[in-house]
Formats: sequence, structure tokens, C-alpha cells
Amino acid sequence: MNSSEKADQGSLRFRYIKLCIFFSGLSVFAQLYLFQPILPMAAENFNVSVGDTSLLVSSSTIGMALGLLFFAFKADSYSRKSLMVFSLISSALLTIISTWIPSLSLLIAIGVFKGFVVSGVSAVALAYLTEEVSLTAVATAISMYLSGNTIGGMSGRILATLLAGEFGWRNAVLIIGIESLVLGIIFWKLFPESRFFNPQKTDYHQKIKQMKFFLTNLYMLRLYVIAALLMGSFVSVYNYLTFRLEAKPFSLSHFIIAFIFLMYIFGVFGTMIVGKLSKRLPHNSILKASILFMLVGACMLLSENIYILIVGLGIFTLTFFAAHTIASQMTALYAKRGKSSATSIYWLFYYFGSSILGSGTGYLLHASSWNTFISILMISIIFALLLATGSKSQSAQKIH
Repeated sequence: MNSSEKADQGSLRFRYIKLCIFFSGLSVFAQLYLFQPILPMAAENFNVSVGDTSLLVSSSTIGMALGLLFFAFKADSYSRKSLMVFSLISSALLTIISTWIPSLSLLIAIGVFKGFVVSGVSAVALAYLTEEVSLTAVATAISMYLSGNTIGGMSGRILATLLAGEFGWRNAVLIIGIESLVLGIIFWKLFPESRFFNPQKTDYHQKIKQMKFFLTNLYMLRLYVIAALLMGSFVSVYNYLTFRLEAKPFSLSHFIIAFIFLMYIFGVFGTMIVGKLSKRLPHNSILKASILFMLVGACMLLSENIYILIVGLGIFTLTFFAAHTIASQMTALYAKRGKSSATSIYWLFYYFGSSILGSGTGYLLHASSWNTFISILMISIIFALLLATGSKSQSAQKIH
């Protein structure tokens, strides 16, 4: 088949791809971060510290990182659709099972396993889109996937907070597990099979060569480290903001705090804006501007005025998703071959950043203050900005 037969905007196939890829992002991220807003409840329930409960979130992202490392080698051995269906259904079942787990350690272990299986979606979603969707529509499709991630993250957090306040945190986990199972079944029924990819036996020598190329390529390495730093900073803020807003001087109720996660809507705007701008402006310029404004948003989080803090959180969220969207697009487009290797390494760094910074800053916050915590995150963002400044746009590379 020639490239003109790839799914184009307006076609029924493209509509199904867009809808299902959105649902996959919705399911993955609702599950991945559902514990984030209920960390104070879990800390109280298990009688442990802030840093210890943050492992409920970090366990899933560590599992995700490990899964991505595995799928970097094995993803091309499976049908794209079968792998994604398996990931969505099995992760939903694990979320449902975790409702009845009595011990924190076991819950953390299940989180690692759940992160591992769900990583199958992230490992191949961007590769699928760049293979199956026409070049003119690929930016729209990637934005739709990342919007699903964003809205999934937001709805999972808001639902978890409201449901936990009403029915207890375990029932909140159960309801989100059932919702994810339904999304997984819809995906299985409607998602189009690949036309431009056939599963092949893994050539480990070739895979290692591809991964070595990406890991020693300065352009890609900068993008990977930027992803780790920005994601780590972003997750840290949302992990511990609930604790901050419950304490003085804010003393907000659980119900009000739930709606802070509506800020994720700004993330959707971030991905949409970048989808449009990336057709007109150099990708690297968009990346630098996004990181710079993310720094401004982080600075505003130091404020003790609730309105300044909320505006700062909005800017921080919008520009994080803008930076992440353009960086993941730059990664997928740069790799002409070994797309799944290139994107798997991107997600690997992304989730390791989330796990290490996300939990590490919890212990830091516990030992010091909110201002020290935000200052450390600002240093991470400045470092990402310096890396983006050194990352000149380069033409796509081929691996022979």
C-alpha cells in the first residue's frame, strides 16, 4: 500500500483511530494517577509519611518505566492493536483487584505490575500513529492522544477525590477500575488494525544498535533528559499540592481541592495550541518558550495568595503539556527507523523522572518547606531550559 492510503483527516478510519487513541489515553492516565489526590487519605489509613504514600503513585510509574524498557525490545514482536488491548484490559482488572488489598506494600507491588502492563499502550501508540496516519494529520492525531492522557489524568484525579470523599478511597479505586475496563472493551471493538506494520521477530542486535544510536545522539538525549526533568517537576507539584492546600494559610476542604485538578483542562489547551503552532513555527522555539513559561508558573506557586497560586498552576500545567507534546513529536519525527525504540526511550526517561523526582521531592518536602520544594523544582526546569537552548533543530536521521 502506498502512503496516500494512510488514514487522512475526515476519513472514517481516522475518526475511529482518533476516538480510540483518545480513550486509551483516558484509561491509562486515569489509572496511573488515581492515587495522587487521595494520598492524604491513604497516609492516614496506613499511618505512614507523605513520602511513603507517594510510592502508591511512583510504583505505577516505575512499573511503567520497566515495562517500556521491556517493550523497547519486544513491542515490534506483537500486533500493535493486540498489545494495546491486552494492556488496557489487564491494567483495568488489576485496578479492580487493588480495591481489596489490605496492605500498603502489596498495593505498591500491584502498582508496579499495573504500570508494567499498561506501558504497552505508551510503547506503541506514537509509533502506530506515525505509521498509520498521513503526515498532514499526524500532529492532530498525536495531540488527540496526549489530550486523552491529559483528560484521563484530570478526570481520574477529580473522580478519585470526589468518590473517595463520598464513598471512601477503596470504592473510588473500584469505580475507576470498572470505567477503565469499559473503555478497554470499546477500544478492542473499534480500534483499526495496523495496515503498515507487521509483527516481526525481535532482532536484538538491531534493537541494541538503534537504542545505542538514540542514547548517544545528543539531540535525542537532550529531549529525553528534558522529558525526565519536566515530568518529575510536574508530578511533584500535583503529588503534594493537596497537602499544601489542606494546611494553613489555605485550609481548603477536600471537595474544593478536587476541583484544583480541573487545571488539567489547561493541559488540553497546551496540546491543542502546540498541534497548531507546530505546523508554523520551529519545534525547538516552541519547546524553549513552553519551558520558560513553565518556570514562570512554578515561581507563582510560591505565593500564599490562593488566586496567584491558581493562575500559576494554570500556566504551569498548560506549558508543561505544551513542552511534552512538542518534545514527544520531535522524538517521533526524528526517528525514521526504530520509531518504537526512540519513543520507548522517551517514555522511559519520562516515567523515571516522574518516579524519582516525584517521590524524592516528597521526602524533601517532609523534611523542609514548600518554598524549598518549589525552589528545587525551579532548578530542574532551568536545567531543562538550558538543554533546550542547546538543542538545535536537526533533520531526521536514518539508522543503517
